Formats: sequence, C-alpha cells, structure tokens
Amino acid sequence: MTQKPYGTVLLKAAMIMDHLAEHPNQPLQMIAAATEMTASTTLKILDTLVMIGYVQRSKEKNYRLGSKLIKYANHSVEELDLVERSLPHLEVLQTKADETIHLGVLAANEILYVNKLEPKHQTIRMSSKVGITRPLYSSAMGKAVLALFSEEEVADYLADTPLIAYTENTITNPFQLKKELARSREEQVAFDDEEMEQEIYCIGAALIHDGAVVGAFSVSLPKYRLTPAYKQTLIETIRETKQAIEKSL
Repeated sequence: MTQKPYGTVLLKAAMIMDHLAEHPNQPLQMIAAATEMTASTTLKILDTLVMIGYVQRSKEKNYRLGSKLIKYANHSVEELDLVERSLPHLEVLQTKADETIHLGVLAANEILYVNKLEPKHQTIRMSSKVGITRPLYSSAMGKAVLALFSEEEVADYLADTPLIAYTENTITNPFQLKKELARSREEQVAFDDEEMEQEIYCIGAALIHDGAVVGAFSVSLPKYRLTPAYKQTLIETIRETKQAIEKSL
C-alpha cells in the first residue's frame, strides 16, 4: 500500500516553489493556474513562504524565490566543496593512520558529520555515519571548533548548552572545559578521551579559511591501541593534514 504523505500543505508549497524556480516574477493568478490551486489557497501559502523568507514579493505583487533559500543552497555547496577538497588529504592521512576518519561542519552549535572514511584493515567499525551530529563540548572536532570561539561566544554557548554527561569521562564542568579549550588552542588539536563513547579515543583539528572556521576532522580509534608514541604520531600527522587541507582551500 502506498504511504500517504504527511502535510499536504507542504506538498503544495513545494509545487509553488518548484514553479517559481522555473518561472520567477509571476503574479498570483498565474502561479495558481500553473499549480492547479485556487487563488485563495495559493495566496495563503505564498504569504507564509514570504513570511519565512522562502519567497519574495515585489511592489508589483509578483513572486520569486527568496534569499533564505539561496543561503541554504550556498551552505550546501560550501559543504560539498569542503568534502571534495579535503578528501585527497584525508585519504593520505588514512594511509598513515588506518583508523576511522570523520569530517564535520558547524551546524547550530553542533558538529554535523559530512564525510566518513572507514579503516581499511581494522575489524572494529564505529557506529557513526554521515548526517549525525555531536555536541561541541564533548567531541574532538567540536572542541577544536569551540576553542576558536571568542570568550563571549564561549560564554553564550555555555549559557545555552547544558553539559550533559555521555560517559563518566565527559567534561561537564565549565571551568575544566575552558582549560581544555585553552590547551586545544595552543596545540591546534583537541581530544575526546572516552567522552562520547566508552573505549573510543578521538583527536580532532579545526579547518580555517580566510580567518573563519569552515569545518573540522578527526581520527577515532579504540583506546587500547593508543600508545604514547602512536598518539604523538597521530597528532603530528593530523597537524600536517590540517595544513594541507587549509592550503587547498
């Protein structure tokens, strides 16, 4: 049995936006005729789309797609560009460290995973996947990004974000977290020492372009494999990878 879609108004709004993408600057009557809706229904949907910035209305009462959609489209293009430009360097990183590698971007004060490279010769696989998010305060990529926030931005983040413990190792004390961020700024890498998952250690670094943070990447591995020498090798390799990706941007 075919599943009935939820929210027929959303489907009608999508029809209007699809039409405006092909035929911008049209009046109400033409939009209603093209989408086979009444003028009344079309106007109500258009008014809502205008209110949230998805559609713009001119003084002549013609309609076109709004600037908010352009912002979303540009953001998606920037993410895709970061994935493509970083991939060769992350693949080189993986030849030196056969571990799980993640690439993420900042999204609503969280890290959104946009790429993942699985280890080639390891039997243990992490459950993470592209599309999930992780908090800034408890993940390696997140802390690498958060370390580059201004003091005021960190204060605002802590005011809005409850520091929930995911494991017994999660840092939930704001003062301790700030010390960790200071360490990350100095070392250019950040650490997740079993803070998100038991027995998993992550080392992350932020990616900067034109003075702004554009993303982050990390190496994750079972903690039993992390010797002091291997940790130092990973840190140095991650720093080299960071420089290579930033140069390619």
